[in-house]
Amino acid sequence: MPEPTTLSYLVVAALVFVIGAVGVMVRRNPLIMFMCIELMLNAVNLSFVALARELTDIDGQSIVFFVLVAPPPRSWLALASSWRSCAIAHHSPPMILRN
Repeated sequence: MPEPTTLSYLVVAALVFVIGAVGVMVRRNPLIMFMCIELMLNAVNLSFVALARELTDIDGQSIVFFVLVAPPPRSWLALASSWRSCAIAHHSPPMILRN
């Protein structure tokens, strides 16, 4: 089986990015929107790594490292916005935030 080329990685990254962009435009739930933004970031990460491998340069991989270090604050923000939207609608907080 032949090894995948850089073009195939970039095509997969473009498809994942389009799926994430459509999800951000179509969905209204903030948690789902953050998940779609994560999809878009992962697509960009894949293209950075593919092009860094093609050019034998470590800059793309170092950018991916810094992008992957930031998910915990993003997920906390998503959970906080989800809890706030439930509180505004006079519902109980989400199940994971209950005692």
